[in-house]
Amino acid sequence: MAAKWIEAITGSLEQKKQYRQLKARLDALPEPYGSAAKAMHRYFMYYGGITDGDDLVKMFEDLVELWERAAADGTPVRDIVGPDPVDFAETFAQSYGGTRWIDKERAHLAKAIEDAEGAQER
Repeated sequence: MAAKWIEAITGSLEQKKQYRQLKARLDALPEPYGSAAKAMHRYFMYYGGITDGDDLVKMFEDLVELWERAAADGTPVRDIVGPDPVDFAETFAQSYGGTRWIDKERAHLAKAIEDAEGAQER
């Protein structure tokens, strides 16, 4: 009962637990995979903009699994991200179709313009 009340304020406790577990796996990656994965994780915190916790946890889980597999196989970092790591990261993030903060801002902008247009026509 208390957990549901707390989750109403803070968000899913299960997602927070999953995120901490995934972060620990990311921190345990050997170098240079750990540095590359942490750099992508940092970039996603600025670029991703995903507002849905399930989508965010899934994206983070896939990121960790990608780098764990690369480390296990000994795949060179550049072979994973290609010549443009920013393009790779943004393409990776775009495959998670959750609502992004910019979607809300786009809807807010469109509504504000409609309201302004309606006020002008009166």
